[in-house]
Amino acid sequence: MLRARISSRWIVGLVPLSAALLLLGARTTKPSRATAPSRADTSSAQLIARGRYQVLSHGCGGCHGGLDDPSSHGWLAGVETDDQVFEVGACTPLHPDAKPCFKTYPRNLTPDNETGLGRFTERQIFNALRYGLRPEETPDVEITSTTPGQGNFPMHPRYLAPPMPWPDWRHMDDSELWAIAAYLKRAVKPVHNRVPESEGPPDFWASTYTKLAGPYPAKPFPTENERAPDSSGSDK
Repeated sequence: MLRARISSRWIVGLVPLSAALLLLGARTTKPSRATAPSRADTSSAQLIARGRYQVLSHGCGGCHGGLDDPSSHGWLAGVETDDQVFEVGACTPLHPDAKPCFKTYPRNLTPDNETGLGRFTERQIFNALRYGLRPEETPDVEITSTTPGQGNFPMHPRYLAPPMPWPDWRHMDDSELWAIAAYLKRAVKPVHNRVPESEGPPDFWASTYTKLAGPYPAKPFPTENERAPDSSGSDK
């Protein structure tokens, strides 16, 4: 199993589960507007090429199938063998029965209508990458807040299960996320592969992401840990 890759990181956020919504509710940052690309852009081969580049360079195939080879069997088709399953929580190879322990299954990202992303819009895929919201529980709308219950952000959000690194992906430029959505919907061949639902805590990882995910948008540069170069470009 691949549990050793992530157990030490994610167990920190699994308790206390009861504080999830309270902590998330403290956020009031309004997200930047996620503008959909123009009709010309969405039909271009260049958009698909940008999306393919992002998928390859961000290691999507490492979890979802195919590694870094789009020509390999199972490209982005989700879990097909046990060694693709993750175990998240207190369980480790030395303590396999430790609790909590949840099995998570990288989903089918191909546009199959029954088992993959085919039933979701590109907007729903964008929202999953930007806000971590499971597309099956998220309407096809522009998200107007990052605080549960404010604007149209779900009161009880259901997040993508770890180790999906959406907290890192959300800082990508809008055009990059739209390109990824376009590539997955339009340029990947559908594969019928039904992946089991990932296990998780009752709050659907809300407390985990409250602890591990920083603010969005990120604080303006420079923060207290950064510095702006002088006019000569020197770092002194």
